[in-house]
Amino acid sequence: MINVTIWNEFVHENIHDEVKAVYPEGIHAALAAGLDGNGFAITTATLDQPEHGLTEEVLNATDVLVWWGHMAHDQVSDEVVARVVKRVLGGMGLIVLHSGHFSKPFKALMGTSCDLKWREAGEQEIIWNVNPSHPISMGIDAKIILEHEEMYGEFFDIPAPDELVFISNFEGGEVFRSGCTFRRGQGKIFYFRPGHETFPTYYQPEILKVIANAINWAYPLQTPAPVFGNMQPVRELKPAAVL
Repeated sequence: MINVTIWNEFVHENIHDEVKAVYPEGIHAALAAGLDGNGFAITTATLDQPEHGLTEEVLNATDVLVWWGHMAHDQVSDEVVARVVKRVLGGMGLIVLHSGHFSKPFKALMGTSCDLKWREAGEQEIIWNVNPSHPISMGIDAKIILEHEEMYGEFFDIPAPDELVFISNFEGGEVFRSGCTFRRGQGKIFYFRPGHETFPTYYQPEILKVIANAINWAYPLQTPAPVFGNMQPVRELKPAAVL
């Protein structure tokens, strides 16, 4: 079993009726239900819980962390952010969804502003599978069509991805790198663009399939941790010649 923690700030759903109508139990609950049955042991955590639900114990037991945030990035404590970043560097997988591009952990791991263009117009998005042999795109057709989504447009201020899995084009003409992988330390990160809170994107089977694939891909490999610092030679050194 892969231990998955789904983190959602869970603010929109509590204060905006239009969001609550789409995700009455919260985006985290919809994702947990949609991902159930994939061999995952799923728990959820939200901003309002002590330590945002991301205690040392929770993170140490998490193989892959899924992150959705939007309007409360600044309310996430720096202590918890540092804790998340440390776990990713140590091997925990991280799946960052939609507006999580502006989350503190993602920005810390990217080292850039992670800014972009955006527009809320409910326009069509076509997500193109540009890396069909990648594990994250397995079982996904050439494209995923979302009839209504928020537009994200280039330039997306992130480091060049290790791998580009999906790109999107929008009804208004913009394009976007919508599925990007990164490696930081021993951890693997996948950013996946779709998921605006007022649209039922996280009920669409293809979207859930991509996220499930990404969780499997980001699962930590059981490899020895790198060793740093002063080291003894692995074989005997010859005395230095005297000039």
